Amino acid sequence: MVKSVWDSKKNTSKQEIVKYLGKASEVIKEDIPIEFRNDSKILAVLASHNPKDIEKREESTKKSKQMLYKKLTEGDIQSSVKIYQEYIKIFNPGDFFDKILRPVMYKIGEDWASNTISIATEHVASNVAQTLVKIIMDEVTGAANKKKILVCVPLGEEHHLGCDVLETYLSIKGFKVYNIATSIPTESILSFIEYNKPDIVLISITLEDNISAGQRLVKKIKEQYDVPILVGGYAFQSEKVHKFNAKVIPDVNLEEIPRILRAA
Repeated sequence: MVKSVWDSKKNTSKQEIVKYLGKASEVIKEDIPIEFRNDSKILAVLASHNPKDIEKREESTKKSKQMLYKKLTEGDIQSSVKIYQEYIKIFNPGDFFDKILRPVMYKIGEDWASNTISIATEHVASNVAQTLVKIIMDEVTGAANKKKILVCVPLGEEHHLGCDVLETYLSIKGFKVYNIATSIPTESILSFIEYNKPDIVLISITLEDNISAGQRLVKKIKEQYDVPILVGGYAFQSEKVHKFNAKVIPDVNLEEIPRILRAA
């Protein structure tokens, strides 16, 4: 999805990427940023790509989100796993993380912030969600005796494409990957580290504006855990040097990442 932006210096318009949406036939209305969601042209494009499948996806996605919200806040891990298993009979695990778990966790966070649910309920939901992710990753990656990699982002970072790519690639290469690439509170990440004991933590930062949040996250992890931390992402494309109490990975090919991880 792109938009036209006027470049006054060059006296012409240019296209800027608003969001990567994925395969056209799999895009649903909720994938569209909210400010563009009711644009008639965009809705027309969506409707032109397998409208029956899109309607089916939207209904299934809506129902799954409602059910998962209920079960997470009730602390029901068995039912949460069942929701995942039923969902991937139609869609893939990536869709579950992206279109179900992530927005549900956002809503739980928003409901806590607005006092719709209590802090205790929010903690219960977060812990169950972490357990759910662990169970799913065990199922996807197989044996639990692999080197465990936690992939995460600092608070405020909404971009997770790099994390998803890393998860897929490293899983294929034999690592056990926990991908919690949603912008969640630092305390939740620390709690996840406490429960799951990853061998290495990878922090992905896409926007330079989130560098400071990344530095704070590294500091908090280092204060509590003796675990190697690697930091990288699009935010480090510029020549500017950012100080981290961690190893900053430059722009390298994916093939080099397993070697860097084993060295760490």
